[in-house]
Amino acid sequence: MTGESLNILQDNLEKLQAIFPDIFSEGKIDLEKFKATFTDDINFANERYVLNWAGKSDAFKVLQIPTTSTLKPQPEQSINFDTTENVFIEGENLEVLKVLQKSYYNKVKCIIIDPPYNTGSDSFIYPDSFKENKADYEKRIGDKDEEGYLMKEGMFRKNSKDSGHFHSNWLSMMYPRLFLAKNLLRDDGVIFVHIDDNEVHNLRLLMNEIFGEENFVASFIWDGGRKNDAKKVSVGHEYILVFVKRNTTDKEETEEDITDWKERKEGIDEIYSKYELFSKQHNQNWELVSKALQEWYKGLKESHPSKNHEHYKFADEKGVYFASDLSGPDDGRKNRPRYEVIHPVTKKPVPVPARGWRWEKPRMDAELKKGRVHFGTDESSIPNAKVYLKENEYQAPSSVFYKDRRSSSGSLKQLMGDKVFDFPKDVSVTKRLLNLIMNDGDIAMDFFAGSGTLAETVLEFNREKKINTKFVLIQLPEPIEEDSRPFNAGYKTISDISKERIKRVIQKIDKEKNEKPELFDNGNLDLGFKVYKLSASNFKIWRGSEITNENLVEQLDAFTNPVKAESKTDNMLFELMLKAGYLLTDKVKTKGKFFSVKDGELIIALEEMNQQIIDSIIKALPQKVITLDNLFTGNDQLKTNTVLQMKDAGIDFKTI
Repeated sequence: MTGESLNILQDNLEKLQAIFPDIFSEGKIDLEKFKATFTDDINFANERYVLNWAGKSDAFKVLQIPTTSTLKPQPEQSINFDTTENVFIEGENLEVLKVLQKSYYNKVKCIIIDPPYNTGSDSFIYPDSFKENKADYEKRIGDKDEEGYLMKEGMFRKNSKDSGHFHSNWLSMMYPRLFLAKNLLRDDGVIFVHIDDNEVHNLRLLMNEIFGEENFVASFIWDGGRKNDAKKVSVGHEYILVFVKRNTTDKEETEEDITDWKERKEGIDEIYSKYELFSKQHNQNWELVSKALQEWYKGLKESHPSKNHEHYKFADEKGVYFASDLSGPDDGRKNRPRYEVIHPVTKKPVPVPARGWRWEKPRMDAELKKGRVHFGTDESSIPNAKVYLKENEYQAPSSVFYKDRRSSSGSLKQLMGDKVFDFPKDVSVTKRLLNLIMNDGDIAMDFFAGSGTLAETVLEFNREKKINTKFVLIQLPEPIEEDSRPFNAGYKTISDISKERIKRVIQKIDKEKNEKPELFDNGNLDLGFKVYKLSASNFKIWRGSEITNENLVEQLDAFTNPVKAESKTDNMLFELMLKAGYLLTDKVKTKGKFFSVKDGELIIALEEMNQQIIDSIIKALPQKVITLDNLFTGNDQLKTNTVLQMKDAGIDFKTI
């Protein structure tokens, strides 16, 4: 009951949609489909197989608009800021992805995101006007908080199903972000995107367009448990779409790590443990060991992970194995090898398989010599090949799996001491994805970081695997609703929750490391993270949006003194590193009056410049030098000489 009179137009539209749903798109009549259904005028404009939506061109324009924003370091919110290679960035993710384009281009191995599912009740950033002019657009995206950070609050709003651009809004939000994300992936990089039934169909088409249909890998289906409040069907699953940046060739695949895109079989360590136990109990009598192993398998529940491998029921001095058929395959070939094989105990020939042997005689002789042929108790049975479990520990992951999603909420609540976030991603599921492709030194990114699940996963993953992968998380400082449980617990934004979660995980692992150092033989375990905030540039010359015809004095000042008055040295340092294409985690050392980045590859001077400093810089033989132009004020000769000296030394010299 609304208190309003009947909306006749809406009532008629609903009746028409009930009869002819095919002529509607996003709740509106599609005139082309209407004509095709009710008239002979069938003429679809631009017929081709393509995903299109209202505002697609605007989404592409948003993608192409460059940014001069920077990332401001926040050491006081970080842990081990000077040494860690993990990064957390607070800011609007589209703008941050643009900021990272140069420095992280082609450097990220894995992206895992859990974007808004577009359920009709979630909020996200999207352009809600498709006819605004450029000035209005620039004004809207320039929204800043009281500290000057780019927040884009003006674009952050609920996408209601009542909107005539419900799906279009979501696609316009996702398109530029996925496009920029692809640039950050390495050639062997992979992206995993969580989604549900609301947009999985559109997301698949969108990613086909951005990444290429040929680079689609799979769609994982995660069964998270039954929902008993369902009216018709209990939809307890969601999807994880998987795309690679570039599919490898057959030659390249042979050079990959054997464990890439493979999972270690569950339950095999318990099998190994029983093998060792039974070997000792039966004094390496392999017949008795095999019988004991088979009895153990029989006693397992069907749900036990080791039960899936009960065909590995024989044992010898090399390990546990299963007996594989040595008959030739049923492929119609008539001239399969047929030769005599002698039983090692009875010294009598065994039967030849009806289809002949799988192996040629030289191969059979070699396998017999290596003890890799399994014989029966006498010559009456056909022998088999031994296939050892230790040589087949990895398998391709199943595209369908079960993991109760409620456990992730419980684990986060236990860590944080209260329920501070709804529906966090599951650490074990995320770890499973990392385990498929991540190796030592690789970078994983999440630009819809939420509660920070990826950070916890990477930290736990490194501890278990004894390697050092790294994370880059991006999260908008989305305000938390007042009087909610997280707000009353002291969290003002979602990013506050993320940062606190990362700190608590680090503290937990550090405590365990101190209590049981013998379990941590990885001496280089990275227990830290750097925090950065999206910010306007420190340099007036790059803040062109603030310069108008009405403030020519400020405009002239931007060229004579390019640095904002309140800019700090560290802020300028990291901005210049980013814009020169260096990572946020590249090592920085202070060398007198200048900074040395990445073992002297880049030198940045921000405080003073004289001939002695110039000589020291040239002696260090950097590839590139960046300094402030106003450091040469009043000494044009010094600047001219510096330019010539740098050129003679083969150094790329820039002034701001």
